[in-house]
Amino acid sequence: MYNLASSTWDLEETSAIQEVVRSGKLTMGKEVRNFELEFAKFFGSRYAVMVNSGSSANLLAVTALMYKANRPLTPGMEVIVPTISWSTTYYPVFQNGLVLKFVDVSIDDLNIDIKKVKESINSNTGAIFAVNLLGNPSSLADLRQIADEHNIYLIEDNCESMGAQIEGKYAGTWGDLGTFSFYFSHHINTIEGGMVLTNDEELRDILVSLRAHGWTRELSDENFVHKKTGNQWEDLFNFVLPGYNLRPTEIQGVLGSVQLKKFPKFLLARAKNQDYFLSKFENVPGIKLQEVNGISSSFGFSIVLTEELGITRSAVIAELSKNRIESRPIVAGNFLRNPVISRMKVIADAFNPAADLVHSNGFFLGNHHYGLEHEIDQAYEVMMKVMG
Repeated sequence: MYNLASSTWDLEETSAIQEVVRSGKLTMGKEVRNFELEFAKFFGSRYAVMVNSGSSANLLAVTALMYKANRPLTPGMEVIVPTISWSTTYYPVFQNGLVLKFVDVSIDDLNIDIKKVKESINSNTGAIFAVNLLGNPSSLADLRQIADEHNIYLIEDNCESMGAQIEGKYAGTWGDLGTFSFYFSHHINTIEGGMVLTNDEELRDILVSLRAHGWTRELSDENFVHKKTGNQWEDLFNFVLPGYNLRPTEIQGVLGSVQLKKFPKFLLARAKNQDYFLSKFENVPGIKLQEVNGISSSFGFSIVLTEELGITRSAVIAELSKNRIESRPIVAGNFLRNPVISRMKVIADAFNPAADLVHSNGFFLGNHHYGLEHEIDQAYEVMMKVMG
C-alpha cells in the first residue's frame, strides 16, 4: 500500500518517552527548553518558542503582533492571505478581529501570487501571512522586500515546509515570525507539537507570556511585556496579557530533540523521492506539477489535472484508491469554497482561477523518509491506465 504518511519513529523515540515518564516531570520544562535552543540553532534563528501544535503556533504568531508596543496590529486591519492553505492559517486572523484579504495563488508553484499581493496592499494592510505549500517556499525574498517597503509584517506559515530553503536561507526565517508543525504526517513527529521562530526579542517575550496564561512566570526579570515586581512568589501568578494554555509537554520536547537529529537524513530521502517522482511524471501530458522555488523539503507530490485532459479527478482518485494508493486534496483547496467563510469577515475576488482549478482538479500523493521508487512506479502505472 502507498500510504500518505508513515511513522518516523524507532526505539530511540520510545526509549526517550520512557525516560521522561520515569523522571516524573511531564509538564513543560527542561526538555522543551532544550529542544527550543536546538531548533533555533538549526535554523539560524535567535529565538524559538514551542507550543502544542502547528495550529497553536499560528494562533500565537498572529496574536503576538496585536501586543507589540510599536506598530501593533489592531482589529479591522487587513491581513493578506493565499487562497490555498489549511484552516488554521485563517482562523487566528479572524479570531483577533482582523480582516482576511484573500489573494489567489500562482498555478505554477501553488504559493501566493506576488503580483496580486502588490495590488492588494493599501493603507489598512497590517501584514502578509504567506504559506509555504507542500514543502515549497514562496517567493520569500520578494515578500520580505514588499513588507519592508510598506512597513507591514510578514508571517510565514511553514508548517508543511520544514527544511525548505530559498536563496540560501531557510523558509520560516524570512518573516517576522515563522511557524512549524510536528504532527504525525509532517517532517518530524512529536505526536502533536509546533514552534514559532523569531529574531525579535519583544515578540519572543510576548509569545512566551501568551503561551502560558498570559502570566510573567517564564519571563526574564527584564522583559518587553511587563516589569516584574521582584517578589518571586507574586511573579509566579501575575497575569498581564489575555493569553492561552498552549504549552507542550516534556515528552513532546524530548521527541523533538531526537527527531531533529534524524531530520537531515529524512530530508535527503524526501529529496531523492522527489527527483524520482519528477523523472516519472514531469513530461506526462494533461497534468501540471508544482514548480519548485529554491530547495523544496517535499512534503508531498501535487498533481493538477488540466481541463484539456477530459477526465475527472474523481475518476483518477477512484482508480488510485482501488489500487491502495492514498491521496488527499491539495491542503484545503480554495478555502473560499468552504462553508465556514460565511462566518468570517473576508475580502476576496469572486474569481480565483488558480485556486479554483486546484480545488476541482488537484490532489497530492505522500512522500516519506524512505525510498519510494516502487510506490511511485505503481502510481505512475495507475495514472497512465486511467488517463488512457
